[in-house]
Amino acid sequence: MTIATINEQIALHKKQLLHHSLYEKVQTPEDLHCFLETHVFAVWDFMSLLKALQQKLTCTTTPWYATKNAEVRYLINEIVLGEESDLTLDGKRQSHFEMYHQAMISCGADTSGIDKLLADIAELRNIFVAIKKSNLHPNIKAFLDFTFQTIEEGKTHKIAAAFTFGREDLIPAMFTEILRNFQENFPETDLRELIYYFERHIELDADEHGPMAMKMIAELCGDDAHKWQEVEETSILALEKRIGLWDAIEEQIMLKAALA
Repeated sequence: MTIATINEQIALHKKQLLHHSLYEKVQTPEDLHCFLETHVFAVWDFMSLLKALQQKLTCTTTPWYATKNAEVRYLINEIVLGEESDLTLDGKRQSHFEMYHQAMISCGADTSGIDKLLADIAELRNIFVAIKKSNLHPNIKAFLDFTFQTIEEGKTHKIAAAFTFGREDLIPAMFTEILRNFQENFPETDLRELIYYFERHIELDADEHGPMAMKMIAELCGDDAHKWQEVEETSILALEKRIGLWDAIEEQIMLKAALA
């Protein structure tokens, strides 16, 4: 099996995401806020997968020792550098999660959902208990549970699969066009930081991090057919959970519209 084969197997799921009816529902700043307030969990989740991979593929403890595969060590460290310490719109260094969080505040979205989960995790010191006790939509809980169960299982190639095939290229380029139209039609809503985030993240994924992540998968699986099979299964599950996340956002937007 190869990366090309995996892409063929997940093509239908990716098409569902890229053409999801959710995008048509994002028509007002309130709709956009609803999108951001749920999507932020995927941004944070992505960073968690990233750090799990760095812990697995490099030495992050002392005394230091050289991990076995220098190529994957390089690939993950390069991705971490971009995702955890990128340049913001005003030239400062931030992680992509921090950039997204700040962009939410700038455009008037509510960050209390993600903030509360992070506070609960810090207090409870158990991600699964924090997720279960939260008031999050069941689809958000399922999305997060899947990620952290995959991390907990500890199979590096499966973590890499969830990371690689659940990336932000699942958000079509047209979404930035929606944001630009919003900026024109709703000038009181400051979307500059949000537009920058999406453009920057999608640019990095397409030009650098996406190809690097694909190469990392190939290095981790090699000629092991069982690993490739698990990568395929994990990738499909990751995409199904992301579809569930999109369904949840659409449901919440429609519910707010019905109550208005």
